[in-house]
Amino acid sequence: MSRVGKKSQAAAKAIADKPVAVLPEAVASVLQHAFAKFDETVDVAMRLGVDPKHADQMVRGTVVLPHGLGGKPKRVAVIAGGDKQKEAQAAGADFVGGEDLVTRIQKDNWLDFDALVATPDMMRSVGKLGKILGPRGLMPNPKTGTVTTDVVKAINEIKAGKVEYRVDKNGVVHAPCGKVSFGELKLTENIRALADSVAKAKPPAAKGKYVKSVTISSTMGPGVGVDLASLEAQE
Repeated sequence: MSRVGKKSQAAAKAIADKPVAVLPEAVASVLQHAFAKFDETVDVAMRLGVDPKHADQMVRGTVVLPHGLGGKPKRVAVIAGGDKQKEAQAAGADFVGGEDLVTRIQKDNWLDFDALVATPDMMRSVGKLGKILGPRGLMPNPKTGTVTTDVVKAINEIKAGKVEYRVDKNGVVHAPCGKVSFGELKLTENIRALADSVAKAKPPAAKGKYVKSVTISSTMGPGVGVDLASLEAQE
């Protein structure tokens, strides 16, 4: 059984008296109690009133955060043909190929990238990689903008900090929203952008209260509940 460190215990105790706060205060609390020596990631967990077992209640989407994610830029691979390969190279893709890249992934189990973009004409070949890419969340999908003829836009968005989210089997969306070093304002704006995107992704079949709770935390720190009304963008 893992032991909870003294710093973690102290941080959890410090926020126990106020488990829910308006967003700016919640962000400030998370930053105040981030004690790790590295630049921790700030994560958001949104519990939704959906049943992911039903396909018509699946919540999935992407959002380009206004201040990006920080950290190392994502490595982007592109599977395309002809001129689209040239466009991808010019746009800064880290790896570009066609059938050769499909073969490399399939035979060598090569996965030295963080995101994969494919043009529609290549999806018949890319589809063979489902068992390799699917479990790792790397399978290109039109809904997330990674199956597209506009490879330049897809690459730029991913490099700029586009976040893909998908509700898990427990009805929770987990997503990173930046680093502790971003400070209160940038993190607040990033979190509101994510919350707005998830709200717009509400499936028509979802009934009752859609967003039930929101919690934010740093990598090592305790979770802080967010007052739902405060998630809306302020004028």
